[in-house]
Amino acid sequence: MITYRIAEAAEILAVSDDTVRRWVDTGRIPSQRTEGRATVSGTDLAEFAEHLVESGEVAERDRTRASTVSARNRMSGIVTRVKRDHVMAQVEMICGPYRVVSLMSSDAADELGLEPGVRAIASVKSTNVVVEVPK
Repeated sequence: MITYRIAEAAEILAVSDDTVRRWVDTGRIPSQRTEGRATVSGTDLAEFAEHLVESGEVAERDRTRASTVSARNRMSGIVTRVKRDHVMAQVEMICGPYRVVSLMSSDAADELGLEPGVRAIASVKSTNVVVEVPK
């Protein structure tokens, strides 16, 4: 089972360590003790990340923070769902306030070990980019 320390979970969710600790203390995120430290299972973290996006708890200001995406369009996140058939896989991730979906070969998904709860980085490359200015 994949587990994350509080600081790692905070980085994945793009919130502070204290915020994750509060969510753990109030039971919003299930946790367990591993070697004396509070940890969160990858699958629980993936479900909670998905809930944050679906419920709208992610503030609009967080959706426009430039610091969550590097100049190379790489977004760190957590895999929330993988749908496979014999040829292709659809991989869904939550990267901070964003949901990212990628289509790849099933072989590639298997080689990367992608499953809910696995930490991954989405690299976005596009020939067309739309730029918006937040109000």
